[in-house]
Amino acid sequence: MSWSPKANKINVLMSCSASDRDNWMSNGCRYLVKTRVISGVKGYGIVFKAAVMAALDLPDTVTLFHRETNGITYRIPALIHIPDPPTFLAFAEMRSTPRDQDALHLVMRRGVESSGFLHWENITSLTSAKLPGHRTMNPCPVYDAGSGTVFLFFVCVRSNCSEVYQILTGRNAARICCVTSVDQGQTWSPLRDLTEEVMGDYLKNCATLAVGPGHGIQAQSGRLLVPAYFYYIHYRVCCLPVPFKTKSHSFVFYSDDHGKSWHKGNMLWNQTTGECEVAEVLCSNNTCLLYCTARTTRHYRVEAYSTSQGMAFGKSHLSKNLCEPPTGCQGSVVTFYPPEECGGTEEPDGGCDSETSGLQKKAMSWLLYSHPTSRKKRENLGVYLNKSPLVFSSWSQPWIINEGPSAYSDLAVCRDLHSFGCLFECGENACEKITFRRFTVEELLKNISTP
Repeated sequence: MSWSPKANKINVLMSCSASDRDNWMSNGCRYLVKTRVISGVKGYGIVFKAAVMAALDLPDTVTLFHRETNGITYRIPALIHIPDPPTFLAFAEMRSTPRDQDALHLVMRRGVESSGFLHWENITSLTSAKLPGHRTMNPCPVYDAGSGTVFLFFVCVRSNCSEVYQILTGRNAARICCVTSVDQGQTWSPLRDLTEEVMGDYLKNCATLAVGPGHGIQAQSGRLLVPAYFYYIHYRVCCLPVPFKTKSHSFVFYSDDHGKSWHKGNMLWNQTTGECEVAEVLCSNNTCLLYCTARTTRHYRVEAYSTSQGMAFGKSHLSKNLCEPPTGCQGSVVTFYPPEECGGTEEPDGGCDSETSGLQKKAMSWLLYSHPTSRKKRENLGVYLNKSPLVFSSWSQPWIINEGPSAYSDLAVCRDLHSFGCLFECGENACEKITFRRFTVEELLKNISTP
C-alpha cells in the first residue's frame, strides 16, 4: 500500500503488511481507520494512535531508520529523553554500507509528546557534527538539566583509516568532539574538539579511541559523565607498538561546570573492555554509586563500581548473568526508582567488593539493562532487571523485546510517565533498521522473572 508523509489520514486494512504499519506509526497525529469495530462504532472513525495500536494489536513500536534501496544504512543507535517539554532525541550513524569504514555522518529524529501522542519528525542530518576528511561515529548524548543543554558527543575518524590500522600502527586517527543544543535538538552549535582536553598525556600511548556509543548521564551532584574507551599501547619495541599488547580499556570523562571543561577518569585496568555505559545508583545513606557495564570478548559482560563518580573504579569482574556473543556487543543500562507498591530494593546479603563496602548496603534504585541474549550470535534483544544493584549476580532472566537478529541498543527513562524507551538495531539482519519501542514499568514487571 502507498503512503504519503503529507497525509494525516489513511485507510488501514486489518491485513496490512508489517512495513506499512511501521510507516504509518511514524507519521501524523491522527489516523482515519477502517476496521470492523473501533470504540464500538463500525466503519470510519478518527482515533488517536493508542486506538490504532489496539486495533492492529501492536506494541508501542515504530521503525525510525530503515536501510534504503541505494544501500544507505543506519547503525549505532543513541537515545535520550528530555522531560520538559517531553521529547525523545534518537540518533544514528548514516553509512554508505554497513561497514564501519563507510560511516558518513550522524542523523537524528525528534519524538515530541503532545496530548499523550508521540509524534516523530523527519530525519535530520547533523551537518555541524563533522570534520572535513573524517567520518562521524558513535553518537553519545547527555542532557544537562541545570542549563537545559543537550551535549552530543561523537568521534570523528580520518576517512579510509580503519580501527585495525590504527591499532597495528599505533597512530590514532580519532578525535573526541561534541556539539550542543539548547532547544531540544532543533538547532546545534558548531563542533568543539575535546581530544587534547580529555586525554591529555594519555594521547602518547593511544592507538585509537571512541565514546559510548549510547548515552551519558548527569549525576545527582550535577556532574556530567560520558562513557568512553581507548586502545592503550602497553608495550613498544624500538618505539614501535606491539599490536597484541595494545588493549582497550573503558573509562568516563566528566564535567563539573556544565560542560565548560572536561576531565578524564581512571580506566578499568584489570580487564580488556570496550564500549560501555554507566548508571548512578542511589544508596540508602544518601551516597551514590556509579555502575559501569562494558563489552568484552570473554563471553560475559564486565561490571565495575565507582564511589568517586567515575574518577576511579574498583576491581571489575565478569558477570555470569550477562552473556556476550563471541565478538561481544554494545549494551545499555539505566537506573530508575521502583514503584512504591514494590517496596523498594531488596536487602542484599553480601557479594559487594571493597569499593562498595563503605556504603550502607541497600540501594534505593534499580537497574535496567538491554543486550542480545544469545551466546552464539547477535539475536533476541532482551531487557534485564536488577533489584539489588550492590550485589553481584542479581540480574533477572531477560524479557525478550525483539526476537530474531538484534544488535546495538540504547535505553532511556521517562520518569514522569513511568515508562522506558528502547532504540535498537533489528530486522532480517541486525543492520536492516533501527526501531523504537516504549514500555511501562508495569509491563516490565509483568514480563520479568527475578532470580
